[in-house]
Amino acid sequence: MNSDFFKYLNQLELLAFFSAYPLLYAIVSAFFGKGKLKIVPLLPYAYALTGTLYLGLQLKNLYPDYSIDNIRLVIQPLVLKLLGLFSIFFWLPLLSRKPVISLLHSLIFFFLLTKDLFLHAFTNRIDKGVIGNNMKVFTDSFLLNAASLIIIFTLYYFLIFRKRNLKMHL
Repeated sequence: MNSDFFKYLNQLELLAFFSAYPLLYAIVSAFFGKGKLKIVPLLPYAYALTGTLYLGLQLKNLYPDYSIDNIRLVIQPLVLKLLGLFSIFFWLPLLSRKPVISLLHSLIFFFLLTKDLFLHAFTNRIDKGVIGNNMKVFTDSFLLNAASLIIIFTLYYFLIFRKRNLKMHL
């Protein structure tokens, strides 16, 4: 098979996990940035959850052969995949204190999407089918990132509720 096809599939994989996070960040910041409901500080944790799911997919793709040769073969393009895996570090409080850092990290993947749109609009070097695929993957990415945020939000407020109840009973 053509290596360009596999590069394209790897790019779609990255877009599926990380490309719509800037849109989710903008929506959450616009609607919940100043309110009583503190959702914006939870965004990096949702991004880290998405990155953890991406790591799970990569480990699934490597199974059952975790040899160095197979890792080199499967993890192409290496720089972008490693960059995607760096999203796991947003579980660390040092990085998650500043939600804008997670936004900056995700803009790299959003750029991949906008690059294809730009090339299609102004040079016609990108096929219409590629743009259609990118938009479908972007929609799926938004749903995945929104689901990650809902899960983190639910866990966070469940833990706060539980912590308050424990203090009341002591």
